[in-house]
Amino acid sequence: MYNIENKKRVVIKVGTSTLTHKTGRLNIRRMEKLVKVIADIQNSGREVILVSSGAIGLGMAKLGMQKRPTETRLKQACAAVGQCELMYIYDKLFGEYNLTVAQLLLTKYVIEGPRKNNIINTVEELVQHHVIPVVNENDTVAIDELELEFGENDTLAAQVALLCNADLLIILSDIDGFYNANPKLDPDAKLIPLVNEINDDVRKLAGDAVSGLGTGGMITKLNAAEMVMKEGVDMALLNGRNPAILYDLFDGKEAGTVFTNDK
Repeated sequence: MYNIENKKRVVIKVGTSTLTHKTGRLNIRRMEKLVKVIADIQNSGREVILVSSGAIGLGMAKLGMQKRPTETRLKQACAAVGQCELMYIYDKLFGEYNLTVAQLLLTKYVIEGPRKNNIINTVEELVQHHVIPVVNENDTVAIDELELEFGENDTLAAQVALLCNADLLIILSDIDGFYNANPKLDPDAKLIPLVNEINDDVRKLAGDAVSGLGTGGMITKLNAAEMVMKEGVDMALLNGRNPAILYDLFDGKEAGTVFTNDK
């Protein structure tokens, strides 16, 4: 059983596959459940920072596109349209629970540059005022990130967790956790509830599953786990299709896969 009692500041990363249907349009029922659970976690006394994908996917739907664009400027246009929609929905849903959200759009150069202290200071002030920061990559200007660098929000979430001195990073994906084989291909695949080290053997188990709307895959999640574990921060990988799974984790029950140095 994972000890979560001392995990106060939590970064929760939500992937596109969690927020949207296969059509790219918003999964309203799931997003409402997700916001309700996160609001409850925040009300319990924990400090939640939300890293949310979905802007490009929502922008695609708004613009009537069926497939994720490959051209950079078209991705940026989708992100510009979708980010407005995304924050409007978060503001509306969290507002129903008397919680305020704030938007932070980041790039690799800001996170790794001298201005990162501005991010740290802003997040600290927001958290102190019980505001939930909603972080996304600034895809409308981050050409390198779209083409070469982050390209997915697992790495961004790990960076934010370290930058903001989080105690725990939670990645919500479309899979129940980390398996010893790809569960979509192997019916005998078994969930690994606890991983204490990211080594070559663990990496070999990572598949290359990528959803049609999102980016990344299991390897990006292992990279995120390795990043935070090196700094003593734990990570949990859970299935975002059932937001209530977060309750199991915070109740100390076995849920998904936990990556931790603690043995």
